[in-house]
Amino acid sequence: MSTTAFTTAIAQARDLLRWRSPLRTELWAARLAADLEPDQVEPFLGELIEDGGAEGRLTLAALAAVNPASEAGAVSEAGAYVLAADGVVETLPGWVRRMGRVTCEGGWYGKADPYGEQVLAALSFRYENGKEPHLLVVGIDQASGGLAVDAVVEEVKFLDDLGLRAEEPGAVAGRVLDAFELGDRIMGAVVADTLAAVRPVAISRARAVPDLVRPAPDDTVSRFDELPDQPGAREAFEKLAEFVGDRPLWWSPARVTQFLTSWLPREAILSEAGIAAMPDVVRAWSRFSGAHPAVLAQVEADAPRLPALMADESLASLGKRIARNRL
Repeated sequence: MSTTAFTTAIAQARDLLRWRSPLRTELWAARLAADLEPDQVEPFLGELIEDGGAEGRLTLAALAAVNPASEAGAVSEAGAYVLAADGVVETLPGWVRRMGRVTCEGGWYGKADPYGEQVLAALSFRYENGKEPHLLVVGIDQASGGLAVDAVVEEVKFLDDLGLRAEEPGAVAGRVLDAFELGDRIMGAVVADTLAAVRPVAISRARAVPDLVRPAPDDTVSRFDELPDQPGAREAFEKLAEFVGDRPLWWSPARVTQFLTSWLPREAILSEAGIAAMPDVVRAWSRFSGAHPAVLAQVEADAPRLPALMADESLASLGKRIARNRL
């Protein structure tokens, strides 16, 4: 890191010592860490240690607070931050000790858009002294497999405009961690430019939630209670549940078409009753998923084609043909 950038960080830390805000300091440290290239971390930490002043020590403590070492204790950038900050917190004002020491007060989860192509996971926190309540909101992209694509830390009142359903914080935090871990495994994932600067705080907050559920299930399918009373409906719904998998909030016109005209003919073995019941099952699921006119219209456009598509042997996958031969 250049001397100019180091000087800037020290000047900003001086202001933070006057503001005495754990939250502001953590968010600043997360942005600072996001701007560091991997090969800049050790030299920058060395400059801070050599500086020795209160500003440098605050920077070390803040970087460690938002980049806690992994549970496995593996050598990593996070481990480097923690090692560099060893013993410095005790030399700083008492408010610094509150960084990262938060209590989770609630969790919420739901669609970010009408079709659920992205969902939002929200968690509210305040520090152990009861001050600086704040809300973490993570955007999770369903179309890309469920990876985290954006995150913000806002005032708790920000929740009022999101329309999310309250859920157990441990499950919501588990989804947040699952989403970030998935993103780490995908090369070249497209995410918001702002994500990197919030990511350390988001992960440290999610890890602070007690009773984490990993992997965190979604109970949307189990809450569905509008199954049509007709032969084959249960069989049809089981295939629909298999298709939506662990991303059941995502239900768009394109998803309808994929299910009815591609996935079912390719993968599903259904009785005649199951095929006949499928349109009504999909209509019921679409109403349960928000009854969006475009989705319902797509069901009406695609459903009449289903019997012919299911009868077309050329559309069946190899796995489906093998399974059918075993029946």
